[in-house]
Amino acid sequence: MSGKNPPRAIEVQPLSGFNQALTYSVPAKFSGQLLPGCLVAIPLGPRRTMGIVSSLKPADTLPAGKLKPISALVRREPVLSPDLLELARWMSGYYACSLEPVLEGMIPASVRGGANEKSIRMIGIPADGIPSDAFDALSRSPRQKELLDYLSKQGKPVPLNDTLKYLGIGEGAAKGLMAKGLAEESRRTVRRVAYADDLGEPASEAESELVLTDEQAKSSAEIKQSIRAGLFETRLLHGVTGSGKTEVYFEAMEEALSLGGSVLFLVPEVALAPQTVSRLRHRFGKQSEQVVVWHSHLSAGERLDAWSSITRGEARIVVGARSAVFAPVPNLRLVVVDEEHEPAYKQEDTPRYHGRDVAVYRAMLNRAVCVLGSATPSLETLHNVERGKYSSSSLTRRIDGRELPLIHLIDMRRESLRQKTPPILSTQLVEAMRQRYTDREQSILFLNRRGFNTTMLCPECGHVEQCKDCSIAMTFHRTDGYLRCHLCSYRKPAPKSCPSCQSFDIRRKGHGTQRIEDIVSDLLPRKATVMRIDADMMTKKNLFREILRDFRLGKIDVLVGTQMIAKGLDFPNVTLVGVIDADLPLRMEDFRASERAFQLLVQVGGRAGRGDRAGEVYVQTYAPHEPSIQYSRKADLRGFAEEEMAMRKEFGYPPYRHLVRHLFRGRSNEKVDFYVDQWRKVLDTKPIPNAEVKGPAPAPLEKIKGYYRHHLLYFTNSVRPFLSELEKRRSGFPLDKEVQDVLDVDCQQLS
Repeated sequence: MSGKNPPRAIEVQPLSGFNQALTYSVPAKFSGQLLPGCLVAIPLGPRRTMGIVSSLKPADTLPAGKLKPISALVRREPVLSPDLLELARWMSGYYACSLEPVLEGMIPASVRGGANEKSIRMIGIPADGIPSDAFDALSRSPRQKELLDYLSKQGKPVPLNDTLKYLGIGEGAAKGLMAKGLAEESRRTVRRVAYADDLGEPASEAESELVLTDEQAKSSAEIKQSIRAGLFETRLLHGVTGSGKTEVYFEAMEEALSLGGSVLFLVPEVALAPQTVSRLRHRFGKQSEQVVVWHSHLSAGERLDAWSSITRGEARIVVGARSAVFAPVPNLRLVVVDEEHEPAYKQEDTPRYHGRDVAVYRAMLNRAVCVLGSATPSLETLHNVERGKYSSSSLTRRIDGRELPLIHLIDMRRESLRQKTPPILSTQLVEAMRQRYTDREQSILFLNRRGFNTTMLCPECGHVEQCKDCSIAMTFHRTDGYLRCHLCSYRKPAPKSCPSCQSFDIRRKGHGTQRIEDIVSDLLPRKATVMRIDADMMTKKNLFREILRDFRLGKIDVLVGTQMIAKGLDFPNVTLVGVIDADLPLRMEDFRASERAFQLLVQVGGRAGRGDRAGEVYVQTYAPHEPSIQYSRKADLRGFAEEEMAMRKEFGYPPYRHLVRHLFRGRSNEKVDFYVDQWRKVLDTKPIPNAEVKGPAPAPLEKIKGYYRHHLLYFTNSVRPFLSELEKRRSGFPLDKEVQDVLDVDCQQLS
């Protein structure tokens, strides 16, 4: 490696938990083939592992003899584009984590493992045809003759194994034909397409003749202008539920595609992907653009094939949940973040990034437009609009002049006075459901709680069945008679007597989706079909899609569900929504509790009245005068935001300052408590400028999966300078190896 082509060195970030880029030499056979973002195999101590080329540099700065060479180039094309490499570096710095887990999250496991696309063997006649006497020459080989006759009639290569099975012929006949030059074997790539059956629902007459409202046309024009200008912009599209935000997205997507660009379309839940994919495939199916799905629930093969079609430029629209923000789309022109307010966009494991904020940064790197859509925008986004960082467009009315649903607040305190035991469903809600069934209309009942009963409680001694590894009461599941922990999945049979005092009066207290499903089934006529959707029902891969499809087709009368059905779904025949326990979000130990309650009530109420018929929402609550509940009645975002923002500003909570959570965890509660107290003393001795520290304190869920948890909360005006000062103190802190500490920047959950 000398002469005209001087040796080069490359910096490689190992994908094996090694938090440092290492320098390797480049063997002559790979010279000129390596680029930043390439996946390579490297020696690391006694083992061989994978790594990402992070930079190229001349080797004359280091003695060539001291550099180990890379072992192999796993893929010729880079697996990460320059913008994704830059995004990974930013995420590593901003979210206080090493680069390696960020890179791993960007590259599908099948790609990191060097897997190839699936292919099948094909057989066909040679391109230049077969001799005229070929069939005569096979007079003594009837099986070969039969196969050749079939292949000549097909006129193109066919799957070898399927053909042999169809004709009842062994592979020897195929080998014989190929040996005589009368047939040729080839291979064809088989693409595994997620939601291949969702090729686009036929448009209704109304959709095929769709005319944009004035507000839609104005919003669409504003976004298109920014896309054509080729300048980075983040724009909030605030539209009330049912106002037609999706059509504005589609108009913007058409503009981006017409300019040769690609589109990322993010949804907060995997559950929303099928409906979005179906609409996109219908809308853009007549064009050459291909829509692919990208999220963590896909099979390894589906993710690999989606990745391959994106990198080859075949797919220009990518739809998916949080991780789709890392799809390697070329020439990115538009990023859509639907339901941008959803906490689901925040990843709770390392790297603890927020998908919405990463989407904005990636759009900036590509000089693309990022559209944040929501009927109930987060206060962080509203604050960015107020200070001019984001622009905004508004849709204040539902399409076709449809009215927002009528909200009925039901004071469950009064209902309790009328009945001997606290009721689960109010009289008004039950009568409304029965009327909807009679009118052949559909209902949705929302409860943010899974299972049959919340807890098992002994009235004699007060014992509550809790998980042995988590600070949470276990939930009874009627389907198998087990108590389950919804944090660590530990389960055990439900006791017949109290484990503490042996009383046989141990009771199931509370209610979950299973129990609501049973109650509603008993209250409605036998012919009524009631189904539930929650995380416990999602063990079968496509079950969620099948239930939603049946509901759309009118095969289900009442759908009972958790937050999975509270957002984004569009069912024209739903005219009634019931919220069973509207106070539940308000009971969270979190300063965002009121905001979450308001968003949830407005969103779930927005599922009603999206067709030609008016909708109604019945909200059952023990706290009807709570501001979030009162403002949600009229979907009064302005009124709620003004009141909530004033409180946040007074206490210096986000969005006025950033919140960083510092979590300490370990198997020994005494050790965790000791080290978190010692750390606080370090911060008291060497305070960090322009930062407020609160804590330490046990986390609201003090124990999860056997780990005790304590935390501190940091409030700061600027993340990067704060983290720099924090790391100076943290690097010298002698933390016990049995105690781990984790930083969560811009944290969304305090549990």
